[in-house]
Amino acid sequence: MKGRTIVVTGAGTGIGAACARRLAADGANLVLIGRRREPLEQVAAETGGLVLTGDAASSAGWQGFIGQILDRFGGIDGLVANAGGHGLGSATETSDDAWQAALHSNLDSAFHSARACLPALVERRGAIVLMASIASLAAGAGVCGYTTAKHALLGLTRSLARDYGPQGVRVNAVCPGWVRTPMADAEMQPLMAHYGESLDAAYARVTAEVPLRRPATAEEIASACRFLLSDEASIITGATLVADGGSSIVDVPTLAFGRV
Repeated sequence: MKGRTIVVTGAGTGIGAACARRLAADGANLVLIGRRREPLEQVAAETGGLVLTGDAASSAGWQGFIGQILDRFGGIDGLVANAGGHGLGSATETSDDAWQAALHSNLDSAFHSARACLPALVERRGAIVLMASIASLAAGAGVCGYTTAKHALLGLTRSLARDYGPQGVRVNAVCPGWVRTPMADAEMQPLMAHYGESLDAAYARVTAEVPLRRPATAEEIASACRFLLSDEASIITGATLVADGGSSIVDVPTLAFGRV
């Protein structure tokens, strides 16, 4: 990673911030993109990254970002398209605005980030990592917009890998399960309130049937991203790296037998 320029979207907190720290520790030049300047500045203080504030799902925003990145670093070697958001509600509970918001934050952000960076990535035969989810592989209850957008990210991964592989660009997706981040902490609040339990107990509850019996740390997901960006993954493209503690391999209909 030393001397390579890596763009990270959603870089202010959680997985994005962990990716920035991990890559900076390996000597990468970081570009930190997000909508809130204060958390980006905090990560920049640790990593020396270039802070660019704005919406990663905005084509117009990327026109300004790219010029600043190329002026500062001369090129782009990697992109971690990590920006995302919620998409709560079943189909009948999802308004038109909520549907568009789910696609905008989770799918449009990845598409616009990749499209904007691709010309520079082609020049350096770089790599892209799209932050998908186990919601790309299965459906949770009441998250129609999120599940649909995250499923679509795998199609985007494969399309980009197919089209730009001949030009030397690799594109892969990471699918985390539960990860201890500020966003996930907020998602634990209803469980904590309902059962009158602590944050740790809520995480234990949602990972009780996960083979590793725990959520991931943001740093563990960052290590997976670092691997896919590196030369160690030089033959890997169009792949989905599932980093979920084994939850997606569990045969749900047999869970009752394990409790006998």
